[in-house]
Amino acid sequence: MSSWQPTDQGLSDLLLLLHDARNPTGQVNVQERMEYFNTVPDYNSYLVYILTKMTDQDEYIRSVAGLTLKNNIKTYYDTIPPTVLDYVKTNCLEHIGDPDVSKSVGLVVAAIMSRGQVQNWPHGLQVLIEKLDDPSPLVVQYALGTLQRVCEDCSRDLDSSINGVQPLDFMLPKFIDFFRHPSSELRQSAIRCVQQFISLRSEPLLKRMNDYLNGLFSLATDRDMEVRKAVCQSLVNVFENCPEALLPQMPNLVDYMLFSTLSDDEDLALEACEFWLVFAEMDMFREQLMAYLPKVIPVLLKCMVYSETDLLTMGGEEDDAHVADSDQDIKPRFHKANLVEVERAAKDDLDEGGKKKAPQSNENGRTEHGYGDSDDDGDDDEDDDDDYDLDDDDDIFNEWNLRKCSAAALDIICTTYELEAIRILMPLLKIELESPDWLHRECGILALGAAAEGGMQHIAPHLPELVPYLLTHLNDQKPLVRSITCWTLGRYVEWIAHASQQSPEAYKHYLEPFVKILLHRILDNNKRVQEAACSSLSALEEEATTQLIPYLLPILATLASAFEKYQHHNLILLLDTMGTLADVVGEALNQPQYIELIMPPLIKQWRETVDESRYLFPLLECLSSVTSALGKGFKPFAEPVYVRCVNLVRRTLQQCQAAALNPNIDDPDKDYMIVALDLLSGIVQALNTDAEHLVANTNPPLVQYLLITVRDEIAEVRQSSFALLGDLAISCFEHIRAVVPQFMPMIIQQIDHQAEFVSVCNNATWAVGEIAIKLGNQIQPYVEPLLARLFPLMVNTALQRTLLENVAITIGRLGMVCPTIVAPHLENFIHPWLVALSPVRDNEEKASAFSGLCEMIKANPEGAIKAFQYLCTAIANYHLIPPPLKDSFGDILSGYKNMFGEQQWQQGLSSLPVEIKNTLQERYGI
Repeated sequence: MSSWQPTDQGLSDLLLLLHDARNPTGQVNVQERMEYFNTVPDYNSYLVYILTKMTDQDEYIRSVAGLTLKNNIKTYYDTIPPTVLDYVKTNCLEHIGDPDVSKSVGLVVAAIMSRGQVQNWPHGLQVLIEKLDDPSPLVVQYALGTLQRVCEDCSRDLDSSINGVQPLDFMLPKFIDFFRHPSSELRQSAIRCVQQFISLRSEPLLKRMNDYLNGLFSLATDRDMEVRKAVCQSLVNVFENCPEALLPQMPNLVDYMLFSTLSDDEDLALEACEFWLVFAEMDMFREQLMAYLPKVIPVLLKCMVYSETDLLTMGGEEDDAHVADSDQDIKPRFHKANLVEVERAAKDDLDEGGKKKAPQSNENGRTEHGYGDSDDDGDDDEDDDDDYDLDDDDDIFNEWNLRKCSAAALDIICTTYELEAIRILMPLLKIELESPDWLHRECGILALGAAAEGGMQHIAPHLPELVPYLLTHLNDQKPLVRSITCWTLGRYVEWIAHASQQSPEAYKHYLEPFVKILLHRILDNNKRVQEAACSSLSALEEEATTQLIPYLLPILATLASAFEKYQHHNLILLLDTMGTLADVVGEALNQPQYIELIMPPLIKQWRETVDESRYLFPLLECLSSVTSALGKGFKPFAEPVYVRCVNLVRRTLQQCQAAALNPNIDDPDKDYMIVALDLLSGIVQALNTDAEHLVANTNPPLVQYLLITVRDEIAEVRQSSFALLGDLAISCFEHIRAVVPQFMPMIIQQIDHQAEFVSVCNNATWAVGEIAIKLGNQIQPYVEPLLARLFPLMVNTALQRTLLENVAITIGRLGMVCPTIVAPHLENFIHPWLVALSPVRDNEEKASAFSGLCEMIKANPEGAIKAFQYLCTAIANYHLIPPPLKDSFGDILSGYKNMFGEQQWQQGLSSLPVEIKNTLQERYGI
């Protein structure tokens, strides 16, 4: 369609619009007019005409036309007429190298190839490759720049044949030839082009790997730093994805990366330092790489010393506790909704994401919320493996730098190489820790913390000497030293807590001074130190748990004072620290003297925080934990908190309704509703039946809101709603009895063995178990549909532990109230049922489930015969047995003895371990 010509009117209108785009006012109108132009079939022909033909227009107008064209192709590619697209392609290829428009033209060409796939335009790719041999340097420069974008956007398409031809067979040799080009810009661009195919392990690249690596090594000392950074990145990528290709070169490669890591150019040093992260995790070549540790570890240690740039960028060497936070200091906050959990006899070390120790459940098996990370803002945000926001020091700028990268690499090296790494590190640490220069002492303390996770076993013999050293440096005159010492001690809290349990001397030598000095740091006059101290105290709380009960008074007095001292960012951390303490000490917090300390500052924050504030999230989470710990001790403060939470739910639902009716209204932030539902759940759970008057006085009734929220499209809303429903079933059942038929279809729907949101399934399962206890045999119409959902979950060995336990408890409770319906299925689920519940701590929920099992066995004794050994083991391992359940166990065992006859009974007992058999005989006389 080369004969296409614009109309004068159309061209005039579009040029006027592009001129108007200069004016920042009225942009909405400009955007609307541009959207209108997209209804014109040859709109994009006009744009490319202005871009490539109208040399009389200024550069800005042509640039805007090109940018608009690129965006149109990305957005509307499938609707652009082929003839228009051909016109655009032809004009763009003709103007590769035009100094006025080449950049825009390159963007359009890359967009076409990205959106339409390279296979649909082999001619365009061929022209670009041919232009690499053009005599004009400008044409070559822009052709290679365009190819770089195409390689970035279309690497997978290029790594396949087009009409039987593999384009990379032609492209890669040309790119590698450009490694020797006099222009540093072209050398860098060529390296970036090839780099896109490393992670794909592209066959054409693997065939040319020697040529490629030789080309990279020839640029290792390039005079241009950008080229050297690209070389480092490429070598790191090769080592990560094709390490076998570099193993013969390892001595030279290690020396080069060490040299580059020590570069005065911090960007180059950081690129090189990324190599050590890959190096540390290359477990398959552990033996080959171990020999380089004596070279690598000293360099990483050197790079962990603060640079002058770090110190100038960070500041923080002064008392700044009185200075109000800036906006960049205050990070967004996200809430993690309630997960109902059954207590186990032995706590797991990891949460469901495998990252953090789980919060301690309370007596009825509820877990209020996940702990936040012990550093920073407490987010439990799916990627907490990266602790290198690690030192809290330069975290305000949230910037990955050489210091953090080096510390992360040392961490992983110590994890991978353990004894070998620690053996090299410890003498170096001794030099750093004894240095008269505070920067080196600080670096040594950071390295000691970074090595903690992987090297704990081998560092532990040194800790009786190192921990007192660290405690001393909590009082260092330099805030950055105090800060990093808090962080490092936080990495060793498990050792401190464990050692302090071994003897009164160790208790006084480690835990007692640690708590005492750390509380001083909580009230430090430097914000960074306050932040690190809160993180360290939170970590100590999670490890020491009830060991901290003797220190509750000074801890709470300090935290109360901190509420008066902290600025916004650290207040969030302080709330996390308070909430964690409440989680781990539980009902020990319910003492008048403690309540008088903690509630006034919390209520003050509650009154001063507006509903729209992001600060409301950590405040509500903290109150949820405190509420659960105080139990009925929270009653004097409950009503205003309850009312406000109900209002938050009401307001959010009203906003949802308004947004549904009016497309111009944004959807509300439902996090406010989630945290409100969670705190309501905490209040109902804490007050138990004393919450009845709060629920009774809610107008409209609270359950009317729940009937809406359990249907919400957001999983976290449903998760928290079912948790609250279950709590209401426990404490205020009469307020939900009449609407149980309305809830049951939603509950059944959420109990699904293919559930996308396990936590919602978990809480719905738990809630219906609580409803069953209260509803009794009136739940009969729903039992079969529930069992149809529960049984596939019960026999799923890969099911998440928390859900599996709640499924077992709910089946047991259904069996207790409707045994004749559940008992016929007993043989199909009893074995996995016993396996799931036997390890759970002996508590009320477990007792109700086993009571249900006894009722089912009475109704169908044959159903448990195949699992007889497991049944006997579970009964013998049940220690804190309520008298009625003990009687039922005795009846069950006696019944089987009579049913089997003496000979078969003795055969059955003989197959049991001696300790199990002895326990049954002693406890039940059989």
